[in-house]
Amino acid sequence: MAGPLHGLRVLDFTTLLPGPYATMLMADMGAEVLRIEAPDRMDLTRLMPPHVDGVGTAHTYLNRGKASLALDLKQPDNIATVRRLVAEYDIVIEQFRPGVMQRLGIDYDTLRAINPGLIYCAITGYGQTGPYRHRAGHDINYLSLAGVSSHCGRKEGGPPPLGIQVADVAGGSHHAVMGILAAVIHRQQTGEGQFVDVSMTDAAFALNGMAGAAYLAGGELPGPEQSLLNGGSFYDYYETADGRWLSVGSLEPPFMARLCDVLGLADMKSLGLSQDPGHQQRLKRALKGAIAERTLAEWQAVFAEQDACVEPVLTLAEAAVHPQIEARAMVIDVPREQGGTQRQIGHPIKFSRTPCEARFTGRKLGADTIETLKRLAQDG
Repeated sequence: MAGPLHGLRVLDFTTLLPGPYATMLMADMGAEVLRIEAPDRMDLTRLMPPHVDGVGTAHTYLNRGKASLALDLKQPDNIATVRRLVAEYDIVIEQFRPGVMQRLGIDYDTLRAINPGLIYCAITGYGQTGPYRHRAGHDINYLSLAGVSSHCGRKEGGPPPLGIQVADVAGGSHHAVMGILAAVIHRQQTGEGQFVDVSMTDAAFALNGMAGAAYLAGGELPGPEQSLLNGGSFYDYYETADGRWLSVGSLEPPFMARLCDVLGLADMKSLGLSQDPGHQQRLKRALKGAIAERTLAEWQAVFAEQDACVEPVLTLAEAAVHPQIEARAMVIDVPREQGGTQRQIGHPIKFSRTPCEARFTGRKLGADTIETLKRLAQDG
């Protein structure tokens, strides 16, 4: 059965993480994605360890379900090939700094003259406008400039280097897919394509959400360990007797009551509902002492039967085999080009009528070049 994006055709000029993650999501959802990659400047995800059969696992995951066309965009003949492809493909996504595609002669204004319904999405660190538009950056920089890092982590330890790329994925990838699909709906209604400008810094700034609302409208400047949800209350992580961690999110009164009853802290229930910082710190000290008395496995057994918003901090290995993750098919076996399968993360959205499909792992560089060029020649 075709996925929900069946019929959309995407030319993908992106590398590394934000763009490839976005187009991987679209490929899983049924879009036809043709990835255009330089033959002389290999995507670093192909080289990053660990490797399976000489190819980085990041590449085989991020580029699954996509065809691969190797083109040197510095060659005029290859630019002509891209322009011919744009007549057939209705979406372009790229991740160069502003001005690069224009210098190559395949920018939005040039390509929309060929295909007026073209949707062209550019993912950049800082967007197409503003004083930082040409500046280099990475995930940690975007989170920092967006104010996110300033109210994460601990007062004494400073902001944490996160284990996932929030600005790249939640900012760049997800907002790109969202913007492209909104533009597709607009095109269905009007026949018009458009340019979609996605800035990872803009998106990271928007992810401030509740903290941003509190500051902009209420004048409350967030800082680490100051708010209800960033360590300023009992809502936090607590170390167990064996050096593991337990997450406690028992904010609502019924959950707080259950937590305190289980831990033998019945006299502390009222503190969890108090806005007084002193009360919150007193409760945190009590929770810390109680939770430190048992191992993580012991607490897992205790809270398995309790609806209290208390869960273990699992390793990725443990998460991958957790019954909830397994029940949601979040670890899947994807067919490999060389035969057999590779375990990968599954698609996070479940459709009742048009299920997603990871058809194959990321292909060899230029695996579809000959077939694509032959088809273009036949089409005239």
